[in-house]
Amino acid sequence: MAKPVDPAKRTEEEEGMRSLRWSIAMNRRLALIAGTALLAGSALAQDVPEATLPRVEKPLPPAPDKTPRATVMLADYRYDDLLWENDRTAHRIYGRALEAAEPPSGSGIDSWGKNVAWPFMDRQLRSGDQHAYHGEGQDFYNVGTGRGAGGLGIWQDNKLWTSRNFRAYRILKNGPDVADFEVDYAPWPVDVTRKVWETRRFTLPLGTQFTRLVSTIRSDKPGPLIVGIGIGKRTTGEGGDLTVDREHGVLSYWGPNDPHHGRMAIALRVDPAMIAEVKNDADNYLVLLKVTPGKPFVYYSGSAWSLGQGGFRKREDWDRYAAAAPVDFAVLAH
Repeated sequence: MAKPVDPAKRTEEEEGMRSLRWSIAMNRRLALIAGTALLAGSALAQDVPEATLPRVEKPLPPAPDKTPRATVMLADYRYDDLLWENDRTAHRIYGRALEAAEPPSGSGIDSWGKNVAWPFMDRQLRSGDQHAYHGEGQDFYNVGTGRGAGGLGIWQDNKLWTSRNFRAYRILKNGPDVADFEVDYAPWPVDVTRKVWETRRFTLPLGTQFTRLVSTIRSDKPGPLIVGIGIGKRTTGEGGDLTVDREHGVLSYWGPNDPHHGRMAIALRVDPAMIAEVKNDADNYLVLLKVTPGKPFVYYSGSAWSLGQGGFRKREDWDRYAAAAPVDFAVLAH
């Protein structure tokens, strides 16, 4: 006769199976995203004109491995910056320690240009002059207190209410095919009426300019929220050109040309069904989304350097790529 199964043990086994099924589904989704992104990028890699790169100030130490890789790491030596990059693009968000060291520090997303397929951000940051060109890429994007390349806030009373820097992080996968991590933002006020807090997941596979973000914003009060996702206006100087395709949920920005650094291009992809409005504030181009507290939603943030990986030398090329990049707004249940 079969032995009775302890209910507690059955619960543990069922939970284990649920976690396994979720993990398998997520790995399949990441593989699909990476594969379609590589296909999309390969077409643009053809017939790309040569870029005239800046003068090398002082070469970085050689990369220990020049294999293309997606990676994420905490730079605990630099106020807990969180760095992630793949073979085409590179980003950073700021930790709590920077708030005291370099005020006013904010929760916008930083974007770096890179012209090599292997990781360079850690060596660039350790160089002592991250803003100079040392042969593999550079940081000339000034986030400030704006949203940078896809940071967000709550839109209320014609104002964007934003969090401070992230408070906690969890690295879920550090390459080689994908950089995948989560961060938490501590509660912040929305006027005097409510408080909100956020957990956000970032996923950057190889072969794409776009990071997939899954945001879950919770609130101490019920009722819908209007979330503003932004592109900073003056991150590399005055000017630049914005393309808006509300029907397909695309904002594509071709930044102003700097004679020494080139341009930075930024794009957002959002679910068109969630859009409430597209507008500007003093610091950002914004797409406003209707969001339910506690319900995750997906958006994408992409960037490219006009002198770097991807071969985007003209505005038309970036706009075309941003509009055609594969997106998936479905949220997997965990």
